[in-house]
Amino acid sequence: MIPSVIEPGGGTGYEWSNDHVFVKTSASMTEGQVTVVEDTLKPGFHLGRHFHKRMTEVFYVLEGEVSFTFDDETVVARPGTTVTVPPGVMHEASCAGGGRMLTVFSPGGFDRYMEEMAALPETAFEDGARMQALAEKYGVKGFPTLKIF
Repeated sequence: MIPSVIEPGGGTGYEWSNDHVFVKTSASMTEGQVTVVEDTLKPGFHLGRHFHKRMTEVFYVLEGEVSFTFDDETVVARPGTTVTVPPGVMHEASCAGGGRMLTVFSPGGFDRYMEEMAALPETAFEDGARMQALAEKYGVKGFPTLKIF
C-alpha cells in the first residue's frame, strides 16, 4: 500500500437526491479496514431507519445540526460532535437545514455499495426488493430506497 492524498473537493463523488458524497478513503486503499466519506447534506436530508450487520459507523459533524435517532433517544449533533454507532444498532439521521460531516465505516466497503448504486439505471431505485437485496449484500438492513439526483 502507498500513501494517498485527496485534496479538498476531491475523491469519487456521488450525487444523491438528499446529499452529495465524496469517498475520501476507499476500502481498497486500506486493505478493507475502513472507508471514509465526506457527506454534504442537502436541506431536508433524511436517512431512514436501518442498521449495519458488521460495520461500525462513526459520524463527525463539520457543519450544521444533524439529528440521530435511536430506539429510545434522539441526539442533536452540532459541529465537533462525534457519534459512534456499533453494528446491529438501529438508527436514522436527518438534517433540516443542511450540513456536512465525515463518516467512517469499519470495516470498509461502503464505497463499493455506493459504486454499485450509482451504476444502476434510475428505474432501479423504484424497485424496493432490488434495492433491499443490494443493501443486504453490503450488510445493511432496513435501508431506505435512495434516488440518484
